[in-house]
Amino acid sequence: MQVGQASRALAAAMAALDQTTPVPSGARLKCGVDLGTASMVVVVLDENDSPLACAMEPCQVARDGLVVDYLGAIDVLRRLREQLEQRLGVPLETAAIAVPPGTSIANAGTHRHVVEAADMEVTAVLDEPTAANSVLGLVDGAVVDIGGGTTGLSVFKGGQVVYSADEPTGGVHMSLVLMGRNHISFEQAEAMKVDPSRRADVRAAVRPVAEKMATIVAGHLAGRSVDEVWLVGGAVGLDGIEDIFADRLGVAVHKPPDPMMVTPLGIAMNCVLEEPDEYAYVPSKRVTRSDETC
Repeated sequence: MQVGQASRALAAAMAALDQTTPVPSGARLKCGVDLGTASMVVVVLDENDSPLACAMEPCQVARDGLVVDYLGAIDVLRRLREQLEQRLGVPLETAAIAVPPGTSIANAGTHRHVVEAADMEVTAVLDEPTAANSVLGLVDGAVVDIGGGTTGLSVFKGGQVVYSADEPTGGVHMSLVLMGRNHISFEQAEAMKVDPSRRADVRAAVRPVAEKMATIVAGHLAGRSVDEVWLVGGAVGLDGIEDIFADRLGVAVHKPPDPMMVTPLGIAMNCVLEEPDEYAYVPSKRVTRSDETC
């Protein structure tokens, strides 16, 4: 996907949070569930990957890529599914999901069980940076997905993943710094991060956290001949974070518009319309059919 095309798709996905596109009769829908540390996002596309509707709810049902509140996660997903079904006027029965790179098969299975308990069939499981690259279309370079609890990265050569890693640091750590510095609650810190009038204060306070993230990524990329890096994920909304990474990595670093929507959109794009008989999750690989099951 070209940069301009990706930007338009992301803008449409953001607009779909509030706007609903009518579903043509007989249309087959693609759905993606992003179960993150700070929020859950569900994106619905048509079969041509055009966003129809999107729903999001802040929640703390996962931590560092692991589901820590199983029943809570099911409840949130059921609410989001019901909202979208009411808006679209059609049932949502299948979905794709994604997990941080290197997630074990057992923990990936927990994500799948949450979706199945919300009465949706999982048709594809992939890792988050690979999902994001479905939107970006990067052939050679790296995608760094900075979520609420983890920073995941995948290195691409010829459009294929050749290396991936995941580290437990993300937007939550920025909020913890803001809590301590300003003596405020976690909820207040989360609100402060997205307050346009506090951008300068937030950037100054959490810069060391962003620098740590960049240093971690630099360690993983050392010796891998990466000339281009794309940053995605909710924490990438930090003003100027791309410059912090560029200074540390010494390569071109890009931040797409609406970076929080890249991975959810990419997950939905990978939803398989024809339900597979069997599938497996293999870390860092998109897999929809296999002789093994999760």
